[in-house]
Amino acid sequence: MHQIDSSPCQTGPMLRSLRLLVISVTRLFCSRRDLLLENLALRQQLGVFKRKHPQPRFVASDKLFWVMLRRLWVGWEQALILIQPETVVRWHRKGFRLYWTWISRHRTRAGRKCVSTELREIIFRMVTENRTWGAPRIHGELKMLGFDLSERTVLRWMRRAPRSHEPAKRWATFLSNHREAIAAMDFFTVPTLTFDVLYCFFVIAHDRRRIIHFNVTKHPTSVWAVQQLREAFPYDSAPSYLIFDRGANFNEEVIDTIERFGVKPKRTCFRSPWQNGVAERWVPPSRQLLPVRPLNSGIRPIMSPDSILANHRLCAYPSRC
Repeated sequence: MHQIDSSPCQTGPMLRSLRLLVISVTRLFCSRRDLLLENLALRQQLGVFKRKHPQPRFVASDKLFWVMLRRLWVGWEQALILIQPETVVRWHRKGFRLYWTWISRHRTRAGRKCVSTELREIIFRMVTENRTWGAPRIHGELKMLGFDLSERTVLRWMRRAPRSHEPAKRWATFLSNHREAIAAMDFFTVPTLTFDVLYCFFVIAHDRRRIIHFNVTKHPTSVWAVQQLREAFPYDSAPSYLIFDRGANFNEEVIDTIERFGVKPKRTCFRSPWQNGVAERWVPPSRQLLPVRPLNSGIRPIMSPDSILANHRLCAYPSRC
């Protein structure tokens, strides 16, 4: 009984001694490493303190040292004397921003390759010298010349091609020389109190900005527009030219009616309201001067066309007020 009880008493101290030995060796190496890092940190701060001018300053290499030491040593905060731990964290974040800024500016460009200046000049020259050519035709010509690019890229650079001012000058000359023989027509919308939308049709003369005809409808069909033209130009009173935009209301039926009157139709270009400037300038004041109210028997403007015309003359010629 005595021999059995003595065995655990002998193995227990041995295990404890072995454990203490392992921990001591581990702590010896760990404390040695921490001691070396602490000495390095203190020496670095001492070097910064020695090169003070009015006060110690940390240069870029010093900041990099503390950022790296923060990543390698857990107890780096205990060795700080000249600065606060928040300052090192701020340096680390600033370096992170600078790194990714440099990466974003110097990384290799991905995606489609850039179009050279020479190729752009060729596209612009083709657009200028061949007004009827579209993107497929120019893309085919460039393929035959040995340039490898897509048709969509050609279309994108065609839209950026410099435009000539000669067509605009010719159009302005036409408006100036034939002012007495030009009229313009257009539609504009007016909302009502019952959330309906009314379409206002008008014809305006260029010579004195005189409203020749004016009417309102809820359904601006081509048949209705043809009837308005018949009422606007009775007894051979039609002008020589009639300017209008490319709205869906002015279809082939309307154009045929205009030509039967002996009038030359002049359609404006796409997205070019300046070509019909006389009509476009009349729309904003007329919207303010034309409040409407719905009735059971139809639509009746509160202001008569005569009063609208009088107010328009005052807006068009403010010197006569």
